[in-house]
Amino acid sequence: MPRHDYAYPFRIDPASGQAARTGYEAHVDQMIRQTLLTSPGERVNLPTFGCGVRKLLFAPNSDALAATTQILVLQALNKWLGNQITVQSVNVSRPDPAQLFIEINYVLVETQTPRSLAVQVA
Repeated sequence: MPRHDYAYPFRIDPASGQAARTGYEAHVDQMIRQTLLTSPGERVNLPTFGCGVRKLLFAPNSDALAATTQILVLQALNKWLGNQITVQSVNVSRPDPAQLFIEINYVLVETQTPRSLAVQVA
Protein backbone atom coordinates (compact mmCIF):
# COMPACT_ATOMS: atom_id res chain seq x y z
CA MET A 1 0.00 0.00 0.00
CA PRO A 2 1.51 3.36 -1.02
CA ARG A 3 2.29 5.80 1.74
CA HIS A 4 0.55 9.19 1.77
CA ASP A 5 1.22 12.35 3.75
CA TYR A 6 -0.36 15.77 4.10
CA ALA A 7 0.16 18.09 1.16
CA TYR A 8 2.14 21.28 1.47
CA PRO A 9 1.01 23.97 1.47
CA PHE A 10 -1.76 22.75 3.72
CA ARG A 11 -5.16 22.89 2.03
CA ILE A 12 -8.55 21.23 2.07
CA ASP A 13 -9.33 18.73 -0.68
CA PRO A 14 -12.54 19.99 -2.31
CA ALA A 15 -13.70 16.47 -3.17
CA SER A 16 -13.42 14.97 0.31
CA GLY A 17 -13.61 18.08 2.50
CA GLN A 18 -10.58 16.77 4.43
CA ALA A 19 -6.92 17.74 4.54
CA ALA A 20 -5.35 17.22 1.11
CA ARG A 21 -2.90 14.34 0.89
CA THR A 22 -0.08 13.54 -1.47
CA GLY A 23 2.23 10.61 -2.20
CA TYR A 24 5.36 10.10 -0.13
CA GLU A 25 7.86 11.16 -2.82
CA ALA A 26 5.93 14.35 -3.58
CA HIS A 27 5.66 15.06 0.15
CA VAL A 28 9.44 14.84 0.57
CA ASP A 29 9.90 17.20 -2.43
CA GLN A 30 7.50 19.62 -0.72
CA MET A 31 9.45 19.37 2.56
CA ILE A 32 12.70 20.17 0.73
CA ARG A 33 11.15 23.26 -0.87
CA GLN A 34 9.73 24.32 2.48
CA THR A 35 13.15 23.95 4.14
CA LEU A 36 14.94 25.94 1.44
CA LEU A 37 12.43 28.76 1.13
CA THR A 38 11.84 29.33 4.85
CA SER A 39 14.15 31.84 6.51
CA PRO A 40 15.43 31.16 10.02
CA GLY A 41 13.32 33.18 12.45
CA GLU A 42 10.24 33.01 10.23
CA ARG A 43 8.56 30.33 12.38
CA VAL A 44 7.80 31.41 15.92
CA ASN A 45 7.56 27.87 17.27
CA LEU A 46 10.72 26.68 15.48
CA PRO A 47 12.95 29.76 15.07
CA THR A 48 16.01 27.95 13.72
CA PHE A 49 14.10 26.09 10.98
CA GLY A 50 14.93 26.88 7.38
CA CYS A 51 17.76 27.72 5.08
CA GLY A 52 17.22 31.31 4.04
CA VAL A 53 18.41 31.13 0.43
CA ARG A 54 16.25 34.10 -0.54
CA LYS A 55 18.66 36.46 1.23
CA LEU A 56 21.38 35.32 -1.17
CA LEU A 57 19.54 36.76 -4.17
CA PHE A 58 21.04 40.16 -3.43
CA ALA A 59 24.63 38.91 -3.18
CA PRO A 60 26.95 39.44 -6.14
CA ASN A 61 27.15 36.49 -8.50
CA SER A 62 30.42 34.64 -7.88
CA ASP A 63 31.95 31.27 -7.15
CA ALA A 64 31.82 32.22 -3.47
CA LEU A 65 28.04 32.67 -3.68
CA ALA A 66 27.63 29.23 -5.26
CA ALA A 67 29.81 27.63 -2.59
CA THR A 68 28.00 29.43 0.23
CA THR A 69 24.62 28.39 -1.17
CA GLN A 70 25.75 24.76 -1.49
CA ILE A 71 26.92 24.71 2.13
CA LEU A 72 23.74 26.38 3.46
CA VAL A 73 21.49 24.00 1.53
CA LEU A 74 23.45 20.90 2.51
CA GLN A 75 23.53 21.86 6.20
CA ALA A 76 19.82 22.70 6.33
CA LEU A 77 18.74 19.52 4.55
CA ASN A 78 20.97 17.33 6.73
CA LYS A 79 19.70 19.01 9.89
CA TRP A 80 15.98 19.09 9.12
CA LEU A 81 15.48 16.18 6.73
CA GLY A 82 18.42 13.90 7.52
CA ASN A 83 16.05 11.15 8.63
CA GLN A 84 14.13 11.36 5.32
CA ILE A 85 16.85 11.89 2.68
CA THR A 86 20.54 11.40 2.01
CA VAL A 87 21.84 14.31 -0.05
CA GLN A 88 24.12 13.18 -2.87
CA SER A 89 24.88 16.59 -4.41
CA VAL A 90 23.81 20.21 -4.50
CA ASN A 91 24.43 22.23 -7.68
CA VAL A 92 23.90 25.97 -7.80
CA SER A 93 23.68 28.22 -10.84
CA ARG A 94 22.54 31.76 -11.44
CA PRO A 95 20.87 32.06 -14.86
CA ASP A 96 20.32 35.78 -14.33
CA PRO A 97 21.05 38.27 -11.52
CA ALA A 98 17.56 37.95 -10.02
CA GLN A 99 17.47 34.14 -9.73
CA LEU A 100 19.21 31.24 -8.06
CA PHE A 101 18.73 27.77 -9.49
CA ILE A 102 19.41 24.95 -7.03
CA GLU A 103 19.44 21.30 -8.08
CA ILE A 104 19.48 18.69 -5.33
CA ASN A 105 20.19 15.01 -5.95
CA TYR A 106 19.21 12.80 -3.06
CA VAL A 107 18.13 9.31 -2.02
CA LEU A 108 14.94 8.65 -0.06
CA VAL A 109 16.00 6.85 3.11
CA GLU A 110 12.78 4.83 3.40
CA THR A 111 12.78 3.39 -0.12
CA GLN A 112 16.42 3.94 -1.23
CA THR A 113 15.03 5.60 -4.37
CA PRO A 114 17.29 8.19 -6.04
CA ARG A 115 15.54 11.48 -6.80
CA SER A 116 16.38 14.99 -7.89
CA LEU A 117 14.65 18.28 -7.35
CA ALA A 118 15.26 21.67 -8.94
CA VAL A 119 14.27 24.77 -7.00
CA GLN A 120 14.26 28.20 -8.58
CA VAL A 121 14.53 31.09 -6.14
CA ALA A 122 13.49 34.44 -7.52
